[in-house]
Amino acid sequence: MSTDPAISAADTLRVSVLSEALPYIQRFAGRRVVVKYGGAAMVRQDLREAVFRDLALLACVGVQVVVVHGGGPEINEWLGRLQIEPEFRNGLRVTTPETMDVVEMVLVGRVNKQIVNGIHQVGGRAVGICGSDGGLVLARTYGDGSNGLVGDVAAVNPAVLLPLLENGYIPVISSVAANAEGQAHNINADTVAGELAAALQAEKLILLTDTPGILRDRDDPGSLIRQVSLAGARELIESGVVAGGMTPKTECCIRAIAQGVAAAHIVDGRSPHALLLEVFTDAGIGTMVVGSQRQISS
Repeated sequence: MSTDPAISAADTLRVSVLSEALPYIQRFAGRRVVVKYGGAAMVRQDLREAVFRDLALLACVGVQVVVVHGGGPEINEWLGRLQIEPEFRNGLRVTTPETMDVVEMVLVGRVNKQIVNGIHQVGGRAVGICGSDGGLVLARTYGDGSNGLVGDVAAVNPAVLLPLLENGYIPVISSVAANAEGQAHNINADTVAGELAAALQAEKLILLTDTPGILRDRDDPGSLIRQVSLAGARELIESGVVAGGMTPKTECCIRAIAQGVAAAHIVDGRSPHALLLEVFTDAGIGTMVVGSQRQISS
């Protein structure tokens, strides 16, 4: 039987890929996936469009997707325009009341809506909110307060998200939330994503970063640790293999897994369609952290 000449090799490949993805689509339909969106994937136009398409496709096939985003580079840009010097202490932005006003305006009023509009442009349906909306996240001041209005997560009430998820919408959440007195705080987006994933009992927490994942040798991309248990992840921190900016991301994964999230992933957001590669392939991409009760392959 001859092949219809009107059907191109690209058409055949596209259908083959969709067919091979079917088991994954069936597995994750109705399950929840929390994505922390940041890094180069927010800055480069081609990567932004790829992420928006991935999110829309996941929602289209029945995955309940929640997006939590940062926006540090754009905050710095607007602080510069207002002649406010950015200051960091112990890796955290020192957030004065003046800086907090800029953080809130940029994350809630600008970056959040850019993401929502980008998802709409590729046919998805998204709703933009912040941690304060509906009492989603209750903040408390981080540490001893020396960083100003930097917050931590005191409590999460995901009830506001459930009607959106059940009706096929993608909640897009900026990591700004108020404390019990109503004062807005700037919270690390990784932290918010991890706590939301735990509260929603998500199947996956995916952190999009600017590195391939956890590296045994941070100068060698070939030393990627593809899978690690909860105990193994703690040992990597204690031994110093995980250090610097990778430490809070790994700790975020550990907390999420300890609270019942099935798997947490640190993936390279610079790879086009990293989300689909993680969710819809056996090999996945980046580093996967799982509970000790799961078998870890070598």
